[in-house]
Amino acid sequence: MQAKKNNNKSLQKIKPKNKKKTLEIFKVRLEEIINKKHPLVKLSDAINWKNLEEKLSEKYSEKMGAPAKEIRLMVGLQYLKYMYNESDEMIVQKFIENPYYQYFRGNEYFEHNLPIDSSSMTRFRKRMGNQTIEELFKETLKSAESSNQLKENDFEHLNVDTTVQEKAISFPTDAKLYYKMLEDLVKQSKSRGIKLRQSYKFVSKKALTKQAGYAHARQMKRARKMTKKLKTYLGRVYRDMLRKAEEITNWEARNVNVD
Repeated sequence: MQAKKNNNKSLQKIKPKNKKKTLEIFKVRLEEIINKKHPLVKLSDAINWKNLEEKLSEKYSEKMGAPAKEIRLMVGLQYLKYMYNESDEMIVQKFIENPYYQYFRGNEYFEHNLPIDSSSMTRFRKRMGNQTIEELFKETLKSAESSNQLKENDFEHLNVDTTVQEKAISFPTDAKLYYKMLEDLVKQSKSRGIKLRQSYKFVSKKALTKQAGYAHARQMKRARKMTKKLKTYLGRVYRDMLRKAEEITNWEARNVNVD
C-alpha cells in the first residue's frame, strides 16, 4: 500500500506542468502584418491617446467599484463604432477578426478573445455623459482631418446614435397586442354606430395587468391563462362586430331595393 502511494507521488512529479502554448517572443507583432498606409493606422498614429486618457480618467474613481477597462480600449471601440456605423455587438465581434481594429485600439499582438461585453460600451457612454462624448467626436474629426482621412462627401451624411437616449417603447407581447386590437375594435364600432353586446373594457384591462404581473414573477402558466382570456375577449368582440355590421349592411340593402 505504501509502495502504491510512493508511485503516485513520483508520477505527479514526472507529470509536466501546464504551460502557455505560445510565448510572447514567438508571437508576430501587428506592425509586421498590417499595411502602414491603411487609414486606421494613420488615424491611430494621429490621435493624441495620452491626452484623451488624462481627460477621461477624471470620470473614474480609484476607491469605488471593480477595476475599469482600459480607457483607450473603450474610446477606440467607440471611435470604430461611429466611423463604421456599427452596433455595439457587431463592433465587439469584428474586433477579434480585424487586425487593423486591434492596432487602432493599441494592441501589440493579435487577440482571439472578446475584449469586453457589448453592454460595457453603453455603460461607458453613460459614465462619460453627452458633453464628453461630443468632445470625443470633435477630437476624432480633428485627428481625421489632420491625417487627410476626411473627404467632402463624409460631411453629407449624419449618423445619430440613440443608445443613451430615453425611449418610451413597450415590448409587443401577445397580451398587449390582443388588448390593443380589442381597444381599436371597440373604438371603430362606436365611430360606426355599432352597438356591441359587451366591450370587455374593464375585464380586459384587469387581465392585461394580471398577465404582466404573472410574467414578471415567472409564473408562466398563469400568464398564458390571462393571455388566452384576452384572445377570447378579442374574438368575441370581433365576431359580434362582424355580425352587427352584416346586419346593418343587409338592412341597408333591403331598404335600397324597396325604394
